[in-house]
Amino acid sequence: MDDLEQQLRRAFQPEEPPADLTERILERTRSRRVAPRWMAAAASVLIAVSAGYGYRWHQGQTAKRELLMAFRITSTKLNHIQMQVVR
Repeated sequence: MDDLEQQLRRAFQPEEPPADLTERILERTRSRRVAPRWMAAAASVLIAVSAGYGYRWHQGQTAKRELLMAFRITSTKLNHIQMQVVR
C-alpha cells in the first residue's frame, strides 16, 4: 500500500465527535441569528435612502424639462414680438 492510500484510509476513518460539539453548534447558530436582523434593517434603510435620492433626482429632471419648455415658449414669444417691432 502506498502512502496516499494510507493517508486516505486515515482521513476517512470514523471518529467520535467532541463532547461539546452540540453546545458549540448551538452557540454559533445563536450568534448568527442576530446578523440577519441587522442586515435586514441596514438594507431597509439603504432602500429608503436610495428611494429618497431617486425621487429627488426625478423631481429635478421634471423641473429641468419644465424650465426648458418655458424657455422655448418665451423664446417663441420674444421672436414674434421682435418680428412685429421690426416691421
